Amino acid sequence: MSNLAYEQARSPAPSFDLTGKRVVVVGGKRAIGLGVAQAAHDMGAAVTVASRRRISAEERPDLASFDQIVLDIRDEAAVKAAFDSIGFFDHLVVTAGPELGSWGSFMDPDMRGVRSYLEGKFLGTWACARHAAPYLQAGGSMIFLTGGAGARAKFGLAAVTPTFAAVESLSRSLALELAPIRVNTIRPGFVDTDFWDVLPAETVEEIRAKVRANFPAKRIGTPADVGHAAVFLMTNSYVTGTVLEVSGGELLVDWIF
Repeated sequence: MSNLAYEQARSPAPSFDLTGKRVVVVGGKRAIGLGVAQAAHDMGAAVTVASRRRISAEERPDLASFDQIVLDIRDEAAVKAAFDSIGFFDHLVVTAGPELGSWGSFMDPDMRGVRSYLEGKFLGTWACARHAAPYLQAGGSMIFLTGGAGARAKFGLAAVTPTFAAVESLSRSLALELAPIRVNTIRPGFVDTDFWDVLPAETVEEIRAKVRANFPAKRIGTPADVGHAAVFLMTNSYVTGTVLEVSGGELLVDWIF
């Protein structure tokens, strides 16, 4: 048998099936993280979701299918304890991050905003990856989450752009350091979730209208769109060290957010 035939024979056929796999979604109780958790569960995975607050199934029936843990990724000791308690699993997805607008502006009187954002996004992602790595099973993967601002700077996002770029660089570095564990990043565009609820309703509706009018996909993104991409990255064993854009073509057009 030739080397090519041997490789093809031993490589599993592509499948989105996650039956028998265990997936941990940090930030998985709301917004994009919840979309990822639901997509993995639909494909057969046992899913653990983590966030800063435990939420009862009575309060949120949509969380009834998942195991829950309480975790603040800014606390490295808590991150280590969480993964020690979870034990061995197959796929890590880190979607957690600070709230919209929490980063402040470049000329703030102090740097508390940017320090908090870096700690909550970049260093929090780093801590999750570091303490999860010893527990990832063979064939496992990590997925991080950024956004379009990581590739295209926008006014008022001076803290966000370099932080997202750092997370994407981290995923490429870890794809080498942790191989054969695969490490990738998803870069979503505008996804319509309660993440935007801190803005006035009329502002959010204006953003939605701009997305529909300007993005090549001509529609608003959903958590399920990102969930589908995450399952692809979990199940395709030949994708690592990449940034998968799930944005409706956001970076192809000029639009004002």
